[in-house]
Amino acid sequence: MSVFDHPIVMLDFETTGLSPAMGDRITEVAALRIVGGQVTERYVSLINCNARIPSFITALTGISQQMVDDAPPVRRVLPELLDFIGSDTLSAHNASFDEKFLIAEAGRLDLAPSHQALVCSLKLSRRLFPGMPSYKLGALSSQLGIRFRSAAHRAESDAEVGAELLIHIARHLGRSYGMDQVEPTLLVSVNKLSAAKVPAYLEKYASAKNSAAAD
Repeated sequence: MSVFDHPIVMLDFETTGLSPAMGDRITEVAALRIVGGQVTERYVSLINCNARIPSFITALTGISQQMVDDAPPVRRVLPELLDFIGSDTLSAHNASFDEKFLIAEAGRLDLAPSHQALVCSLKLSRRLFPGMPSYKLGALSSQLGIRFRSAAHRAESDAEVGAELLIHIARHLGRSYGMDQVEPTLLVSVNKLSAAKVPAYLEKYASAKNSAAAD
């Protein structure tokens, strides 16, 4: 089957806290472009936002004050990141968190993201794999047999696992519903549905898709 012939970019930020509205800033970014079921390009960088790194963040991520002080400035990283993402569909695990930081940091520079749509792998997992003990990225990936190649809570490592999770979801949909191709637009639609409505929607979608292909 064909997975993501239309590109989708998996994004992960490390940050100083949970809310840009409360003054929290990004410290590291990883953006991985998925095409045809594999990562084809990546943009990874530490980021200097002139922010203080709380000690608990250093303990969690290993990102120190000196690391971000020596990193490229946000005024350089954000335009490069936005250019990398372009108009492709954007994805993240708990996507609203990463998107709000992307919008906030871009807004500080009078810029705006131009991604076409947003896909949340956390919401997708809850709808497609009900009954899991946990949907946190580390626990969920372990339950699905996806392994971290390096330490969790670093942007590139988390984005790599997120990308593998998204590809796993697409292949699961293809196998379960007999679809030769899974596009980001389908994931966007599933994201918007309640869990109870997903099976019927996917059956109808796959039937229409396969009928069109047969004509």
